[in-house]
Amino acid sequence: MSDPALDAAGTSLPLPPTRRAAPGAASAQVRGDARIASAGKDHVIDAMRGFAALLVAYFHCRQVVWVGMQAFHHSVGRSFSPGALAAYLTLPIAWGSAGVPIFFVISGYCIHRGGALRLAGNPAYRLDAGNFWLRRFARIYPVLLAALVLTFALDSLSLQLPPVSHKIREIGLHAFLVNLFSLQGVAGKTFGSNGALWTLSLEVQFYAIYPLLFALRRRIGMTAVLAIVAAINVASAYALERHDLQFFTSYWLSWTLGAWIADARAHRAPDTRAPAWLYALAALFIALGCGAFHFGQYGAFQLWALGFACYLYKALDPRDDAAGMRGSLFGFWRALSAPVSRVLSFFGDFSFSLYLIHLPIFVLLSSWLFRSSLQMSIWPSFGYMLVAVPAAYVFYRLVELPSMKWSASLKPKAQRAVR
Repeated sequence: MSDPALDAAGTSLPLPPTRRAAPGAASAQVRGDARIASAGKDHVIDAMRGFAALLVAYFHCRQVVWVGMQAFHHSVGRSFSPGALAAYLTLPIAWGSAGVPIFFVISGYCIHRGGALRLAGNPAYRLDAGNFWLRRFARIYPVLLAALVLTFALDSLSLQLPPVSHKIREIGLHAFLVNLFSLQGVAGKTFGSNGALWTLSLEVQFYAIYPLLFALRRRIGMTAVLAIVAAINVASAYALERHDLQFFTSYWLSWTLGAWIADARAHRAPDTRAPAWLYALAALFIALGCGAFHFGQYGAFQLWALGFACYLYKALDPRDDAAGMRGSLFGFWRALSAPVSRVLSFFGDFSFSLYLIHLPIFVLLSSWLFRSSLQMSIWPSFGYMLVAVPAAYVFYRLVELPSMKWSASLKPKAQRAVR
């Protein structure tokens, strides 16, 4: 899960360009703010976020309503009917949990980007931890509270439609508070049918520890921090993950990879381009992750995180000049993919909302329409998405967007004064 970009030292709304630098030591801060303003909005981030949200949502959708590929193939065989072809085309969704490491890598990048740019302009810059935590609280908790209330309401309806879906866990006060305080995976299970909330507790833990990571970055550099986090990640996987205890340390590497990318890009020339072989390396790690998924999700998660980090590092390169690209194969591909990227960017705007509420919607629809029985046809899964996506957009407009504005209003006054 990852919410729209709100960096540690700024706001998701682009800062206006600076008119004049402040005198003395403040000028370094102003230069950092100006770089953030000039960086603007990374559309590749929004597109990746939209892709990840749709991938995870449909992955869960298939699990809730469909019998699965193996049972479907045994029943239908080599049929070439439209329904069979549509079902077979969803095969890659079997690896849909790969959307989670995409979210974590993007989150680390977005959170650290502002601080990294300010450090590049002023090595003495210090993160205001109190303000960071306050803005993260304003950004996350109103949305989480609303999602928990919505989950309770929808699951309460689903429980009235027996047989009760096995996806629905406890919806009592204890489970509600465990999830509200982001302790799922440590002190309890996820709330009701909303199993996707397991990642939100990790995100909150990432935010809680980020000021310490930032302080270490100032002292020893981001590459050293990444090495330390990698060692902690391995130790935590051995000590906790194998005992089914989900703590941020077991997934910290994926998040810190994103932060490392933000730091590396902040300290290089704006027109510097990463090597093209990073795309090949990304594809290799992603393929290895898909293979490792057969033996367990955790190992696949780590490989996917490495793959998506490689992809992100290269994809954030400055766009080539259109005139110079015209007629080239790469230029043709970019022109072809641009409309897809714009569509995914649209979904990226409300990806956090979609991630938070899709599962209880799917469970209610399945309880109401099919009494929680799995269907042989793939078509209902597409209908479920046509309900969940607009519902998520409404949730975004009513709940998430006001939360974003509240968080942005808490930005330090010194930064708001830059024009």
